[in-house]
Amino acid sequence: MKRWLSAAAVLVLAGALAGCGAGASGGTEAKDPAASAASGSGEVKKIIVGTGTGFPKVCFIDENGKLTGFDVELVREIDQRLEEYEFEFQTQEFSNLLLSLETKKIDFVAHEMEKNPERSEKYLFNKEPYAHWRNKIIVAKDNNTIHSLDDLKGKKVLTSPTSAEAQILENYNKEHNNAIEIVYQNGAANDTVSQITSGRVAATLGADFSLSLIDPQGKLKTTGEELSEADILFVFRKDDPEAQKLADAIDEAIKELKADGTLSKLSKEWLGEDFTSDN
Repeated sequence: MKRWLSAAAVLVLAGALAGCGAGASGGTEAKDPAASAASGSGEVKKIIVGTGTGFPKVCFIDENGKLTGFDVELVREIDQRLEEYEFEFQTQEFSNLLLSLETKKIDFVAHEMEKNPERSEKYLFNKEPYAHWRNKIIVAKDNNTIHSLDDLKGKKVLTSPTSAEAQILENYNKEHNNAIEIVYQNGAANDTVSQITSGRVAATLGADFSLSLIDPQGKLKTTGEELSEADILFVFRKDDPEAQKLADAIDEAIKELKADGTLSKLSKEWLGEDFTSDN
């Protein structure tokens, strides 16, 4: 059975991809080489999985210095079921992940990646979703004036570059003469809360499950109707036969994880509810 190294070996500096902002250092989490010889059924292909360290409960460094979270533990479960592959994490700023995929520094991205038309033009997604989310506006708890994107005209809205939420704001601005002032940031979750509650920005956008993760003290709230909903999948290089083969194998593993209840269990453990379907 394949296994992962101890927490002490989680992070190794990756100077070629220096990030910016909180938690910017990148790294790799390697496994014991002996794990590759487990089945004796042929060569095991090493796969570099790109993820982040700044998304609470999804991909983050815990108090023991271990990389963990919903996406991380899901990838580990998938790895256990795919004997032909050996997965190794490389941590980076979120905004660097897709570029690293394009330049073949990583083989796929695991970071709650929403499938949308813009991304589908450039990247390959696996077919079996492992989560489903609905994006909404997030404001300070005492804010009762913002209920829609139109209410954000002339206001500053915080988002992460290359995120699905950034795409929503950018698409709105294309049709409304850049009416919203988009503030791009790679900061940690607690900085998002402080920026909104202090009034430096009016709002951010986020998935339905994420509010309790980034704001455990309940200083923020969601408002208005959902802006979008989408399946959450892993992202691979497009027009790459090996990437397609890997994506297909991961799909079969996810189906197994759904069937035996493991995926639902992971979602409840890390996200508080079962966000693994669109029901």
